[in-house]
Amino acid sequence: MATVRDTLYEVITPVIEGLGYELVGIEYLPQGKHSLLRIYIDHESGITLDDCEKVSRQVSAVMDVEDPLTTQYNLEISSPGMERPLFFEEHYNRFAGHRVFVRMSFPVDGRRKFEGILKGVEAAEVLVEINEELFRLPLAQVEKAHLVPVFE
Repeated sequence: MATVRDTLYEVITPVIEGLGYELVGIEYLPQGKHSLLRIYIDHESGITLDDCEKVSRQVSAVMDVEDPLTTQYNLEISSPGMERPLFFEEHYNRFAGHRVFVRMSFPVDGRRKFEGILKGVEAAEVLVEINEELFRLPLAQVEKAHLVPVFE
């Protein structure tokens, strides 16, 4: 049986890609009348406010027709920004070598938060190096992950 998340990707992905954008990921935060549907998009030339407005109009129209969410929600279209969220295995491999923050659903080695250098994914585990120690974090238990900007 498809989850709400799966259904949202099924409905929204063709719209985003059809407009020529990369769908980075979807966050759905159900909170009654204050639910939030946040969609991250990207493009090789970057994302402008006009891009977000264009995608918002198209996604809104499709969501009204398909109606995958039965409650009220606010739709937010966003660029991934400097703290780019990581949603899929390919994101972790694509950004290997970058600084990353990972929050786990359950503790690993007695902790839930990890910040270090992303080494990619191996055997369904996110590899993060912190002070020359390699941590293996089960990808299925990652609650949230994003890049950490480094200013030098």
